[in-house]
Amino acid sequence: MIKSLWTAATGMEAQQLDQDVVANNLANVNTVGFKKSRADFQDLMYQIYSKSGAETSGGNQLPVGIEIGMGVKPVSTQKIFTQGDYQQTGNQFDWSIEGDGFFQFDDNGRTVYSRAGNFKLNKDGSLCNSAGLKLLPEVSVPQDSTTFTIDSGGTWSATDNTGAVLASGRIELAKFVNPAGLTSVGRNLYDETDGSGEPIVGNPATTGFGTISQNFLEMSNVSVIEEMVKMIIGQRAYEINSKSITTADNMLQIINNLKR
Repeated sequence: MIKSLWTAATGMEAQQLDQDVVANNLANVNTVGFKKSRADFQDLMYQIYSKSGAETSGGNQLPVGIEIGMGVKPVSTQKIFTQGDYQQTGNQFDWSIEGDGFFQFDDNGRTVYSRAGNFKLNKDGSLCNSAGLKLLPEVSVPQDSTTFTIDSGGTWSATDNTGAVLASGRIELAKFVNPAGLTSVGRNLYDETDGSGEPIVGNPATTGFGTISQNFLEMSNVSVIEEMVKMIIGQRAYEINSKSITTADNMLQIINNLKR
């Protein structure tokens, strides 16, 4: 059997996965705090017919050998945590992180993490995300407050119409040695893994942590033009691999017709 049939098939499967990643990036181009992904690939094992440096029957040494590759396989879909663009909203509960760090949320006793800072108030006056998960440490805004402010260091205060402070506190951010090792759980949330390492918690604007900007949101870091170029390249690579399969099939047909 011609090996190129199977080799080209792995190429088509790899490009199909790459297109899936690109499609997900484009689907989330307007998702707050979304981080794009990139598919990484590796070549498969090689069939070695002769090794480089092997001695020939005449006593000479082969300068190069013969190795036939068996195709490609996907090994990871890596999150790229570059900064997204900022959008000014004027909403006092819209915050963005400039630099490293994640907001922390309570998900039924388990802490999950997000870059999305589009917060809402629940019926108890606690800040939460769109899924109703409370921000950690909890920020509780009194019902009588008229103004809410938070500075770049994460210190917040809620005041009434006379300027009296009704409640105040300071939020904390979490960061990871390897944020690309976080697992995506949907809803703009990430969960820690052994690959990401344990969270390091600290206050905004301190060493290693980003600052908070109120009235701004960090948008997706997806570049539509870049993803469209990737889509075109992936489509052409898919077509080329399909041509390899067609060519190998034609060669097999020629062999089958030799006896006629």
